[in-house]
Amino acid sequence: MPVWLREHRWQQTAAAVYLSVPLRGGRATAANIFCTDQYLKVSIPPFLFEAILYAPIDETNSTAKIGNGIIFFTLYKKEVAMWDSLTLENASKEKLQYLRENAILKAHEKAKEETEAKKVTKQEHKKYALEATMKLEEAERKRIEDLKEKERQKVTKELELWRKQQKDAEKQKRVQKEGELHQEVEQLKEKKKEKMNKTRIPNEGTSKTRLKPTKGCYGSYSMFSENLKEEQLPAPRSAATIKINFTSRVFPTALRESRVAEEEEWLRKQAEARRTVSADLSELDDLKEEEKNPDWLKDKGNKMFATGNYLAAVNAYNLAVRLNNKLPLLFLNRAACHLKLRNLHKAIEDSSKALELLTPPVPDNETARVKAYVRRGTAFCQLELYSEGLQDYEAALKIDPKNKAIEKDAEKIRHLIQGTLQDS
Repeated sequence: MPVWLREHRWQQTAAAVYLSVPLRGGRATAANIFCTDQYLKVSIPPFLFEAILYAPIDETNSTAKIGNGIIFFTLYKKEVAMWDSLTLENASKEKLQYLRENAILKAHEKAKEETEAKKVTKQEHKKYALEATMKLEEAERKRIEDLKEKERQKVTKELELWRKQQKDAEKQKRVQKEGELHQEVEQLKEKKKEKMNKTRIPNEGTSKTRLKPTKGCYGSYSMFSENLKEEQLPAPRSAATIKINFTSRVFPTALRESRVAEEEEWLRKQAEARRTVSADLSELDDLKEEEKNPDWLKDKGNKMFATGNYLAAVNAYNLAVRLNNKLPLLFLNRAACHLKLRNLHKAIEDSSKALELLTPPVPDNETARVKAYVRRGTAFCQLELYSEGLQDYEAALKIDPKNKAIEKDAEKIRHLIQGTLQDS
């Protein structure tokens, strides 16, 4: 049986009623209070306070404060008037039961309407996020298609220009060859004429010159013997194709310009990564080729994070980490998602993993290291581990001492630590 709380105090003005109910050692929360426009109930087992109000109130704007062993209500009246009493007097049990049941029914209907409204809002947010994602993907697809078209046009122009240059070069070579051939023919004609003049029958003034006998006829002479030798020219050489084979290489550079040890190490790592993917991710065979790319998945997660869809972003980063667990930005971005989802321990783990991968500390990774320290420090502070959080913020300040926002947060954490020490 409940113990009824009969002791209470109340005051009123024309617009509001001020009611205080003692707790008698009980500990109350907002879940222990039930209020409608004409019904007020406080249930703190075994204590119970119930009031059927004299007139309707505005339950939306009315407030209740719990502290110092009492509950203080501020109830705003719907109509400005002075009440004769706090509760209805001389009401029958049937009427009181009806008012009580009607108040509970109204509360259930209101809760149901709020739940439906939240559901509709959630569906609208989901639809908006999906539409935004589809628009982003469509824009990205269009951008890639435009790039492909530009590259195709560029290659086509280069190919046409090369073909034109080849035709011009062949035409020039053909003209040059024809000129050289014509020149050679003219030279041969000149030589023939000169030799014909030399081998003619000499005049009387030159009768001392004797003709040489030919091998075919003894005692006879041939004036065309040397000319016939000149005419017996060799046939031109036949054309042929010389095939040249080069050593096959993965890298486009020449072997003399390459660094063999580094290239072999890179190829070995790539082969190991492919074996890992084929061994551990056999269930991803149905995915597209770009969906197996960690960089593409990272960009996908970034877009989901920007639209507020943190769970989808975490799924994208998870798959990217399974494909390549050596990229610190994957762990860093996933830590940001876990902070939004209040997965604080996972945020600390991902930030620590990102810091491990961001070694050695160099100027190029300063920004990433600052983010990792700040996100891990934030997770520590939300877990009320202020000392660990302050250490991470101070580490971030050492890297970026001019960052006023980090310095301001670190000062707040120092004040929290001092306040905690004073309270203890």
